Parts: sequence; structure tokens; C-alpha cells
Amino acid sequence: MKKIGITTTVPVEVLYAAGYSVVDLNNIFITSKDYLRYIEIAERDGFPKSLCAWIKGIYGVCIENGIDEVVGVIEGDCSNTKALIEVLKSKGVKIYPFSYPAKHTLEEVKKSIDDFIKLFFKGEPIDSNIREKIEDTRKTLSKGRILARRIDELTCDFKATGLENHIYQISLSDFNGDIEGYTEILKEKVKEIESREPKAKKIKLAYIGVPPMTPDIYDFVEKYDAQIVYNEVQREFAFPRFDRAKDVYEQYYDYTYPYSLEFRLKEIEKNINERNIDGVIHYTQAFCYRAIDDIVIKSRLNIPVLNIEGDKLNCLDGRTKIRIEAFLDMLLDLKGD
Repeated sequence: MKKIGITTTVPVEVLYAAGYSVVDLNNIFITSKDYLRYIEIAERDGFPKSLCAWIKGIYGVCIENGIDEVVGVIEGDCSNTKALIEVLKSKGVKIYPFSYPAKHTLEEVKKSIDDFIKLFFKGEPIDSNIREKIEDTRKTLSKGRILARRIDELTCDFKATGLENHIYQISLSDFNGDIEGYTEILKEKVKEIESREPKAKKIKLAYIGVPPMTPDIYDFVEKYDAQIVYNEVQREFAFPRFDRAKDVYEQYYDYTYPYSLEFRLKEIEKNINERNIDGVIHYTQAFCYRAIDDIVIKSRLNIPVLNIEGDKLNCLDGRTKIRIEAFLDMLLDLKGD
């Protein structure tokens, strides 16, 4: 199987049906022991220091690992991706664009996905055979999505940790490049988690916003009798409502992350209520336009919200730890404990 990189979640059903092994460039970047090397590669090649670390990391991963085909999401994700893919093109990387439509209708989503299908099934009309192949792939992926949904449920039962919830859902953006292999990993993990005794915490937290550069946040909050039991974007990457969709078009229409904040907030509010969330940590990345969303989020949600910002570090800095600790103390006071 030929590898293809993705800059964020895209219709992987199309890519796997076309015979590719999918690699989420973000996951390679953030899980690397020497992740700063990827940022340094980008800055050495001219990327400014005042630019999101994720964009620089993605670029470094492509160059360092010889990824020569990439799907770049040019609408519905990071506004810097357009410039990133122009630079990658200049380095000889073959780019396949994908857009989440600005007009959030099923018809527009279908057009975007059909355009995407045409890029990988060149010269072939999008007939019933191609659609069936993509839907068969979606059914194969559903086995992993069911297991990830179970891990999400076990997090609410305090059996799975917030970090496990984060890792095993976010990895469904690409299934680690191996659908069957990763599904088996999920099966074993679910069995192991189900056998545990729950470790209940007093404070239930929601984590919203882009996945963190600082994954130690999950273990840190657990030191203070709290746990993150809802990871917004990671859960969306795992498509927990996939079985309500009759086809790939409906599935990506229902995916909240690339569309309006209003659409996202409906799902966030639903989960806050269903999971009895006490407080929200809203993570934003330095130099990202999404930081402005915090104004609306705080005015809309009826529970306390703490906004924290990450940059290059892959661990929480001292100031952020103090702010989180104070936030958790306040939540405990509100609960009367």
C-alpha cells in the first residue's frame, strides 16, 4: 500500500478504498520523542516563529519522512494550510485538496466528497461500484469506531483515563495506517479497561478545542481529584454517530469540527448535560484564529470555562499548571466539597 499523509481528518474511506495507507501527519509529529526537530526543520526552511507549531510540525514530518503525497484540507480547518501546501508543492509533494464546504448542507458536502473521490478514481465515473467499495470500507472502519465509542463510555464510568480516551479516539483519524491491526489493538484495550475497577473522581471535566500539544494535561488534572471525561474534537475524529448515517455523505455532514461554532456547541452542550460535566477546559493553540471562539464559548456555556493556550512545548508550563489548579479548586468549592 502506498502511503498518503493527511493534515487533519478527511474521508479516509475514500483513501483506503483507493488502495492507500493513511498517515495523519499530526500524530507522527506529536508522538515523536524528538518532536522539536520537525519544528526546527520548518523554521530553518523559512517558516516564521510566529506561526502555529502544528503547521511547522506537519511540514517537518513530510520533509523528514519522505511523504510525497498529501491531502491538504483547504477549507474547514487551519487557515494556514493553504500556504503550507503551496510550500510542500514547491518541494515536490503531490497535493490533493479537500474542502469542508462553508455552506453546511448535505448537498454541498456531497459535492465536496464527490470531487474528492474523482481525484483518486481518475477517469472512472462515480458509479454504484465505486460507491459500494467506499461503503464497504466504511463498514470495515465501523468495527474500530464501535470499540472507540466503548472506550469513551468507559471513560464516563471512570475505568478508562482521560489520556486513553484522547489517544484511542484521535488515532481513528488514520487508524494508524493499518485498519485491521489498529482494530485488534482497540479490542484488546477495551477488554483490559473493562476488567478494571473504576477510580471515581469528584470533578468531571470536558476538554474542548483542538487536541493538545500538552498531553500531560490528562494526568495532571487527575492529581487533583478530577478527570477529563469528554474530549470534544478527538471524539469527533472517531465519528461516534457513524451508525446513524446511511452513507459516507451523511457521516461527514454530521461531523461537527469543520463547520460553524454554533453547530459544534450543540454537540458540546449535549455532552456536558449527559455527562454531568462540572467545568470545561478550552484549549487553543498560539497564533490560531480559533482562540477568538473562546468569547462565544464562555458566553454560551452555563458552567465555568478555563481557556489555556499551547505553543511549542509538549508539556504544561508552570503558569498553566497554577491556573488549572486554581480552576479545579474553584470547581470543588462550587460543589461544596
